[in-house]
Amino acid sequence: MNVTRPISVLLLWIIALVFAMTSGRDLAFNLLYFISGVIVAALIWAWANQHKLGLRRATRVQRSQVGKYFEETLELINRSRFPKLWVEVHDYSNLPGHHVSRVVNSLGRNATSRWQVRTLSRRRGRYNLGPVTITSGDPLGIFRFTRPLPEVTALVVTPQTVDVSHFMPPSGYLSGGEILRRRTPYVTASVSGIRDYAPGDSFNRIHWPSSARTGRLISKEFELDPLSDVWLFLDMYGDAHAETPWELPADDVELPWLARRAEQITLPPSTVEYSVTIAASLVQHFLEADREVGFLSYTATREVVQPDRGERQLIRLQEILAVIQAEGRVPLAQVLASEGAALARHITLIVVTPSTDTRWVTALRGLRARGVYAIAVLLAARTFGPAPDWEPVLGELQANGVPAYLVQNGDDLSLALGRPASGNGPRQVIAAGRPERR
Repeated sequence: MNVTRPISVLLLWIIALVFAMTSGRDLAFNLLYFISGVIVAALIWAWANQHKLGLRRATRVQRSQVGKYFEETLELINRSRFPKLWVEVHDYSNLPGHHVSRVVNSLGRNATSRWQVRTLSRRRGRYNLGPVTITSGDPLGIFRFTRPLPEVTALVVTPQTVDVSHFMPPSGYLSGGEILRRRTPYVTASVSGIRDYAPGDSFNRIHWPSSARTGRLISKEFELDPLSDVWLFLDMYGDAHAETPWELPADDVELPWLARRAEQITLPPSTVEYSVTIAASLVQHFLEADREVGFLSYTATREVVQPDRGERQLIRLQEILAVIQAEGRVPLAQVLASEGAALARHITLIVVTPSTDTRWVTALRGLRARGVYAIAVLLAARTFGPAPDWEPVLGELQANGVPAYLVQNGDDLSLALGRPASGNGPRQVIAAGRPERR
C-alpha cells in the first residue's frame, strides 16, 4: 500500500503546530485540531474508498490472430455500502495497443461499472493480460491508496495467414501422388471402405460395428497415399535473417466495431516475420486439405512436431509459430544433412529460408535423389536489410530443377506464393531486383 501526502498539507500542519505551541492561543490550537481532523478524515476516507473493490476480466477466447480484433470486457465492482467518488484502474498488460486503464467516477454502492475494449492484434507472440492496480483517495487529494490485483491471464496471438490456394500442390509433380485405392497391408490415416475378413488381418483392422451387424468378421480397408506427409522446415538460423528497424503504426482513432478483422495488416520489414507468416499460411493450407503436416525448426532449441492432421495439429503449430524467433545457431545446410536422413521417400519437404548460402541447395539436391520431393520458398534477404546477394541461390535452385518461390519485401504473399520462380510452372526472371513474369 502506497500513501502519498502532498508536501503542502504536511507543511501546513507543521506551521499550525508551531504557531499553536509558540502562541498558546485557543484559536491556534483550534486551527491545529481542525487541520489534524481533516487529515485523519481524509486518511480514513481514502482507505475506505478503495476497500471492497473488485475487478473482473472476461474474454471470449484466450487466443487471437494478427489482423483480428481481440475483445475484453472489464467490470469494476463496488461491494461496499458506501459509494466511491472516483477509482482509477491501471492495467499493466503487455499486449501492444491494449488500453484498459481508465478512471471511473461516482461508483454507487453495490454498483458495477462495465466497459469493453477492442484491440487490433498487430504482433504475434504470447502476452499477459494484467496485473492491475486499483487506486483511490479522498476528495481533497491528500491521500491515495493503491491495491494490486496480481491475477494474470495469458493471451496467444498467432501469426497472420494468407490465402495460398495457388501454391504448387505436391500431387501434381510426383507419379503416384493421387490416392491409391487398392488393397494394402498398411494401416494409414485414410479409411476407404470395408471388406470381408482375410486371414492375416490384424485386430485393429476389424470394423466391429459391421461385424456385429452382419454376424461375420469385417475388416477396414485403407487408402495408400504416398504424399500424405508434408514436412515444413523453417530456417531460424539467426545469421541468415535480415530486417529494417520498424515501429508499430499509431493506434486507430476509431475502431470499426462490427468488423472482426482489419482489411490489411502490413508485415514488418523482417525476414523472420515474413517466414513465420508463410509457414503459418502453408500449415493452414495443407491441414485444411486434410494432409498430414510435420514441422521442424532449429531455434534456441530443436522444435519438431511429427506429422498429423486435424484441428489439434493446427493449434499446436500455430502456438509454436506465435513465439518462434531467429535464435538458431545451426545453418540450414547442416539441418538438412542431419534431419534429412530420417525423411521417408515420397514425402513433400517445403523449406522456408532467407539463407544466401548455396550449400543448403546441395543438401536439398541430395534429398531429391533419395526420393524426397522438395520445394523451396526463398526470401530475398537483401530487400529486407543488409544481406548478401540472393540471386546465386535462386540460380542454383533453377539449375537443379527445384521448384522455388521468391518473396521480396513488400510482396503480396498470396501472389508471390502462387507463381514459382523456378521449376515447373510460370517462369520468372530477375530484372532490376524484382521478379517479372514471362
